Amino acid sequence: MQSLFANNEDGQFRFADVILPLNLPGMLTYGIPHEMQGLIHPGMRVEISLGRNKLYSAVVAALHNHQPEGYEVKPIRALIDEFPIVNETQLKFWKWVGQYYMAAPGEVMQAALPSHLKLSGETRLQWAPQHEDVVNEWSNETFPAAEALELRKELTISELRNIVGSRYLTIALNELIEKEVVTIHDELEPLYKPRKERIITLAPAYNSEEAMHRLFDELQRAPRQLDVVMAYTELSIKNKIVRQHDLLERSGATAAQIKTLADKGIFKIEEREIDRITTDVNESIKKIEFTPAQKIAYRELEKGLEEKDILLLQGVTGSGKTLLYIHKIKEYLAQGKQALFLLPEIGLTTQLVSRLYAYFGEELGVYHSRFSNNERVEIWEKVRQGKYKIVVGPRSALWLPYNDLGLIIADEEHDASYKQKDPAPRFHARDAAIYLATLHNAKVILGSATPSVESLYNSSQGKYAYVNLKERYMGVNMPSIQIINASTLEHVRNQGIRLITPDLYTAIATTLQKKKQVILFQNRRGYAPFQLCTVCGWVPQCKNCAVSLTYHKSTDKLHCHYCGQRSAIIHTCPSCGSNRIQSKSFGTEKIEEEIHQLFPKARIARMDIDSMRGKESMSQLLQELEKQKIDILIGTQMVVKGLDFANVSLVGILSADSLLSYPDFRVNERAFQLMEQVSGRAGRTDGAGQVLIQAYNMHHPVLQWVQQHDVQAFYEQEIIYRKNFGYPPFSRLVKITCKHKEEPKAIEAAMAIATALQDIKTISIQGPVPALVSRIRNQYIQEVWVKCPRDSRTIEQVKQLLLHQKQVVTGIKGNNAVQILFDVDPL
Repeated sequence: MQSLFANNEDGQFRFADVILPLNLPGMLTYGIPHEMQGLIHPGMRVEISLGRNKLYSAVVAALHNHQPEGYEVKPIRALIDEFPIVNETQLKFWKWVGQYYMAAPGEVMQAALPSHLKLSGETRLQWAPQHEDVVNEWSNETFPAAEALELRKELTISELRNIVGSRYLTIALNELIEKEVVTIHDELEPLYKPRKERIITLAPAYNSEEAMHRLFDELQRAPRQLDVVMAYTELSIKNKIVRQHDLLERSGATAAQIKTLADKGIFKIEEREIDRITTDVNESIKKIEFTPAQKIAYRELEKGLEEKDILLLQGVTGSGKTLLYIHKIKEYLAQGKQALFLLPEIGLTTQLVSRLYAYFGEELGVYHSRFSNNERVEIWEKVRQGKYKIVVGPRSALWLPYNDLGLIIADEEHDASYKQKDPAPRFHARDAAIYLATLHNAKVILGSATPSVESLYNSSQGKYAYVNLKERYMGVNMPSIQIINASTLEHVRNQGIRLITPDLYTAIATTLQKKKQVILFQNRRGYAPFQLCTVCGWVPQCKNCAVSLTYHKSTDKLHCHYCGQRSAIIHTCPSCGSNRIQSKSFGTEKIEEEIHQLFPKARIARMDIDSMRGKESMSQLLQELEKQKIDILIGTQMVVKGLDFANVSLVGILSADSLLSYPDFRVNERAFQLMEQVSGRAGRTDGAGQVLIQAYNMHHPVLQWVQQHDVQAFYEQEIIYRKNFGYPPFSRLVKITCKHKEEPKAIEAAMAIATALQDIKTISIQGPVPALVSRIRNQYIQEVWVKCPRDSRTIEQVKQLLLHQKQVVTGIKGNNAVQILFDVDPL
């Protein structure tokens, strides 16, 4: 084996460190065979075997001549790519994400690469009898498989399983091998397949106008063929290429008729690879026109980016921050650079992209998880080849193979959706974007009407440049905000009104009379967040999780929002036998029901995760809202995030108290941001916006700051609180989560980690304690929180200790099922 990787005279590398899409603690080293030396480069995919000849595609991370000790090095089996599909900057970015967020290289690779660039291993059986007199006697279980193999000559194990069934797979496989009629081949199967379509072109002989006139004359006696040629002419004027499918649809012809025209030498039919991603750019490229306030802000922005690499752009809702972004992007594209426009949610891309196409045309690409795996591979390739100069997308867009990024924009930078929750790597896209920008020597613009406390602090310390755009586009007024006493609901419950105060009811009715639109915000989905027996206090609980079940009227079932379990509704209390079970609190479904009752003629829609599951659901709803086919939109925080509709003049926040009572040190920040952002949906064009906030605790300071749109007052109060209690940005947090189906095991693992951490004297340790939801999917959850000083050496020490303790704890006999998860900078 050693001679296989022996040094060549020209000094080629002998070994490759590769990343596998597995949760392994590090990379693995494989040998480079003689015939591949000089052909393999970092970023290429290679075929390797692991364990009992299980095949994987791995990404080459590094080449070297350091032979590993302690094990025999296996050779790389095959080279998959002719050129790197992951560039060196990406590999550096992967490495940083893995190290900073304590994720395994394979976990980063899983997140970064589209699924169809990760090949899958599949065992194939080929019909190859070793003897001329093939045995014709087969058992009943094997006969269908033998017959299929003899006819088709080759089957995969999956196909064999489908033929004989899982129960008889082993029996059939053993019998085929024993009778020596098959050979077994293991190979990696590419998952990505280019989309191919039949394209129709006119024969070169008919390129001239005169030739076309002669053709039309000749086809006068064949009217159906003439119709097809006329339809082709019409389609070719509108489109760059004419697909056979479109021609058949437009002309009403059959495939046989088109083939006849091809046989006559009029048409040429060829099969071509076609992009799955198509864009219709109908508008001409727009020019950017700034208001006086935007001109001032843009000059400040340019000056700030000359002095700093990162700039925080704070602009009130509706101030036109997007126009500033677009102008800056155009500057970088003119320099031959690429730009990345990050958004927190897929839904935001839907509305923004249609507007960006008017400025950037086909240079604009969109990337998010609702694209199919094949579509994502095609976008990946277009970015790598430089066809897309600007990419818009959520956090997953960070992983694309940019060659020369000049600018990264993180709009709504405060949004918690930028933070990946599960699975690992649990990275924050805003922070990761800043590091990615350093690798490309690029600039970063962070934009928000309600910046995060951390970003405001960084700008106050001079780490970020800062620009404040204080007025709405064209000087439009900010919406007026009124705090409504929710206790007035008690006086109207007997009238069938349970959720809408009289003041809000009147405001909705007035708005509808003016042919304007209404948004109602409640940050809970479902119909009733929980049900309660009013006799004994029993509440239906999920059998897998330590949470109450939520009633959903759309399915008429009780749902668990953590594990997805659905149960039949309960009419009789299993604890006391009473039938006095009532729904408590309310979600978006219940609001929708009450609004239908109060305003039966209004066109009502709901925007929450339950109603937006389809690929096109969000775009369809936004189009209907923009075309004013919806009068009242009811939604969760999905309606908060940067949506812009000219006709919305009223926003109602139905339960401010629920936003202000969550047990988290960031509760005031999140409540302020949510309410200020949703308020900003009102009156964006005419300045006649109105916001009504229902609350029992009307004197909460956050409500006063929202009412005055006073971000600065909120920040000044919040930063004092954070400093007094040592919360970020004055410290760094790491959350350790231990899970096991047995609660004592989870507690024991968490306790072992907490005890080990006590060796580091400069940190604060909280826990172990049960998680806020202490059991999910029958896994008990314990948490340990570590508060570190802002000292990179201490943080690195904590990370190394935690990684070591994870190996120690999971290595104890009986602990192999314990899950230990790390979350750096948790939200």
